[in-house]
Amino acid sequence: MPEATLRERTQPPLEKTAPTRAEAPVATKPAARLGGFIDSVFEGDCVERMQAMPDASVDLVFADPPYNLQLGGELTRPDQSRVDGVTEAWDRFASFEAYDAFTRAWLAEARRLLRPNGALWVIGSYHNIFRVGSELQSQGFWVLNDIIWRKTNPMPNFRGARFANAHETLIWAARDKSAKPVFNYDALKMANDGLQMRSDWTLPICTGAERIKGPDGAKAHPTQKPEALLHRVLLASTRPGDVVLDPFFGVGTTGAAARRLGRRFVGIEREPAYVNIARARIAAVEPAPEPALAVTPSRRAAPRIPFGDIVSHGLLKPGETLYCPRQQHTAIVRADGSIAVKDAAGSIHKMGAHVTRAEACNGWTFWRFQTKAGTLAPIDLLREQLRDERAG
Repeated sequence: MPEATLRERTQPPLEKTAPTRAEAPVATKPAARLGGFIDSVFEGDCVERMQAMPDASVDLVFADPPYNLQLGGELTRPDQSRVDGVTEAWDRFASFEAYDAFTRAWLAEARRLLRPNGALWVIGSYHNIFRVGSELQSQGFWVLNDIIWRKTNPMPNFRGARFANAHETLIWAARDKSAKPVFNYDALKMANDGLQMRSDWTLPICTGAERIKGPDGAKAHPTQKPEALLHRVLLASTRPGDVVLDPFFGVGTTGAAARRLGRRFVGIEREPAYVNIARARIAAVEPAPEPALAVTPSRRAAPRIPFGDIVSHGLLKPGETLYCPRQQHTAIVRADGSIAVKDAAGSIHKMGAHVTRAEACNGWTFWRFQTKAGTLAPIDLLREQLRDERAG
């Protein structure tokens, strides 16, 4: 691309799309290893079913285990109508020790099944999430974040004895401290109107048409999660073609979100009625077209371009002037890729920190160059243009 064309551009180029599944064979390797497990819902005990799966065969585990609510008696509203709660047998454990043993068993299998750079998400309430968190750390998982799902429409505390329980907690953890799990930072930023995604997510609980009902008109599952929650989890920490295991599949929210987003899944569920609902639900999902599955690529993963390459390629010439955003400070470009201010010289980052008296500075976004049209543009634009040239 001619220098004049490069220098006249003052708007950043559109970001390239992420590789599709066909272009990223690494992401599909676990699917090939799983054979008949892939994109299937299995009925049975989660630990037993996981024991039949091969080591290092999934990219992500999303777990919504029993909460072990320890409810004592029926919960009613002030008008004495019954509150739909979690009273099913699958949520009852004889003691905390029994629940801990169960947690220890399924977490061990989950960790065995994860690829070296795999990760785990687990969601729970105050009844169980601290016990699960302690155990996953004991097993070698490395906690990356805890996410607070703040419900816009939580159930009130009818007895008036406690605060209304308006949130649940998700733990995002890598398989171990050395793992480098997928994190689509820029995709999440794009989904959040250009702002960094925070660790508090405000989403409604599952209601309306999304809430699956049984033959009697009552909700089929007491803790059905909203698909928006799983959409965000999968968008954050998987790529198209990745395999997601959900050992507590329920009515198939994870599978529905995975199918819609071009991910593969393995579901395990002990309740036959939930298995049937999940299979029918997922079969009705229309996957998004492959071009729509690409996410905004991470700038951190982009090829490194030293500032010296900008100079050696002639995009900036030795002796040209750089400006800070408000033009209080200027710097001279030097032939070796350093820049010089009045009383010092060094890298674009070091000199940006020097003139602002800050501990650190991103020189790519701090310093400006003068375009042919006479306007100022960040030198980061030249870095992106050189990346485009090399990629082309």
